[in-house]
Amino acid sequence: MTLLRQGFAGQERLRSTRSSVLVIVLVTLLFTSVALVGFIEQASDDLLVESRAATAKRLRQEAYSALEVTLATLQSFSQADSGLHHPAEGWGDPLTFAGWTPRAGCTAEVTFEDESGKIPLARVDAATFVNLFEGWQMAHADSERLADALLGWMKKDHVPASGQPTDYDRMAIPYAAPGRSLRSFSELAAIDEARVAFYDEDGRPNELWRRFAATFSLYNYPQLNLNAVTSDVMIALGFTDPSQQQRLKDYQAGTGAYTAARQHWFSTAADASSVLGSAVLPPLAGVQVRALRVNITIHEGRSEFRLTAVVAPSGGATLVQSTATSGTAAASGDSTAPATSVAPATPTVRLNYPFTLLEIKENTEMPPAPPALPAA
Repeated sequence: MTLLRQGFAGQERLRSTRSSVLVIVLVTLLFTSVALVGFIEQASDDLLVESRAATAKRLRQEAYSALEVTLATLQSFSQADSGLHHPAEGWGDPLTFAGWTPRAGCTAEVTFEDESGKIPLARVDAATFVNLFEGWQMAHADSERLADALLGWMKKDHVPASGQPTDYDRMAIPYAAPGRSLRSFSELAAIDEARVAFYDEDGRPNELWRRFAATFSLYNYPQLNLNAVTSDVMIALGFTDPSQQQRLKDYQAGTGAYTAARQHWFSTAADASSVLGSAVLPPLAGVQVRALRVNITIHEGRSEFRLTAVVAPSGGATLVQSTATSGTAAASGDSTAPATSVAPATPTVRLNYPFTLLEIKENTEMPPAPPALPAA
C-alpha cells in the first residue's frame, strides 16, 4: 500500500512539473509572438518609408526630365516666334510636341500659369493702385490712403498724397518699412490700411486679399503680358471701359467680331492697340511672357510627384531685391544689382541656359485657381 501511494505521488509531481513546463513554454511563445508582431510592424513601416523614398526618387527624376523637355520646347517656340506669347501658339502641350513620355508605368502632366499676366509690384505707381481700388467700389479717399500705405511700405521717401504718413516705430512692437517691393503677400498684414482692407476680423486673408494676389506679381519685369491679364489687371491699367474688356474676351475666345480671326493672341503691340481701341498702350503693357510658372505632375499608380518652377526667358523677370540698400541701382528698382561683388575662386563655365530659374518647389500643394471675378 505504501509503495502504491508513493507511486501516485510521483505521478502527481510529474504531472505538476509537466504543467509548469507547458505554462512556461506557452508564456514564452506569447512573448515571442508579441515581439515578432512588433518587429514585423516596425519592419513594415521601415519598408514602407524606404519604398516611398525610392518611389519619390524615381518620380523626381522623371519630373526633372519632363521639365527639361518642356523648357527645350519653349525655347524652340521662343526662337521661332520671337518670344512666347500664348500657349495657343502650340506650346501648350510640350511633352506631346517633343514626343517625350516617361518610363513605363508613369504618366506626366504639364500645365502653365503666366505669372507675367499680373502687374509687377516693383513697378506699380499710385494711379495703378487707385484705379484698381476704385474698380473695387472703394471711395476715392480710401483708395488713396490704401495706395499711400502700400507705396510707403515699398518705396523709399514716398510722399503720401493723403498726407497721412505711418510711423511704424510707434507700434507696440516697433518696426520699419523695408523700402522695397513685397517679397510675400503675407507682408500685407504688417501694413496700415492694408491690414484692414485685406484681412477679416479674425486676421485671415479675405476675398480682396485673394484678388490683390491674383492681380500683382512679386517678381520684377519690364512689361506684363496682355495675353494673360484678368479683368482686375485691365482696370488697374486704366482700361475701365467695359467695351474694351469685352473686345479682349471676344478676341481671345474667337467670338463676336473676331470669329474669323486667324489667331486669338497678340503677337505685337499694334495687335493689342487695334483690339483695345487704344492708340497708345500703358508703358507696362506688353505682349510677351516674362515669367512662366510650370507645373509638372508625375503619376505612378497611387503615387505622384509634383514639381513647380517659375522660369523667365532672357530679358524677363528677376527677383525683387531682398533687402533695401542705398545707391542708384536700388533706388531705381533694379533688382539685379548685386549688394557685393565677389570674385570666383575658380573659373566658371557659362552654360548660356535660355531661362532663369526664379523659383522651384517639390511636392507642395498646387495653388488654387484664381478667385472668380465679377463680370465687367
